[in-house]
Amino acid sequence: MRFLDGIALILIVIGAINWGIIGFFGFNVVEAIFGIGVLSAIIYILVGLGGLYAISFFARDRRRVHH
Repeated sequence: MRFLDGIALILIVIGAINWGIIGFFGFNVVEAIFGIGVLSAIIYILVGLGGLYAISFFARDRRRVHH
């Protein structure tokens, strides 16, 4: 696994766990740790970018299957 793939996966897991906790308990871990403001926004942006980057995982898997 490439380094950037690992970073993206970590960000996606953090985002997924945060959303799960919000859904189950109504508690936002990111905002509890970083407050409501710029730092939380940066975390959300990084998680979003990690998710966008992870879309490329599907294309890579498809190329491996067909070749």
